[in-house]
Amino acid sequence: MDKFIEKYKGIHPGFILDRELKKRMIRQRPFTLSINEHPQTLNAITKGKRSINLPLALKIEEKLGIEEGTFSLLQTFYDIALTKKKITLILPTCPN
Repeated sequence: MDKFIEKYKGIHPGFILDRELKKRMIRQRPFTLSINEHPQTLNAITKGKRSINLPLALKIEEKLGIEEGTFSLLQTFYDIALTKKKITLILPTCPN
């Protein structure tokens, strides 16, 4: 598995996107407008309040030159981690 994916597995992809934009010194609003999205949408994603859907992930990856599927995989791994956490809260481990 890609080291990038392995490193950030389970973290909301919006946080990784925000970090990547800051690292490249790209302002969020102009970037969002350049991919024909609403600034509020990307803002909610970078705050971890909204997930990244596949079409948006592909637009972001293409614009930033990131390998196709990276943000989709990060979103999937985040969803898995969140679901596991919820299941653990509902069904705590039974002692032997």
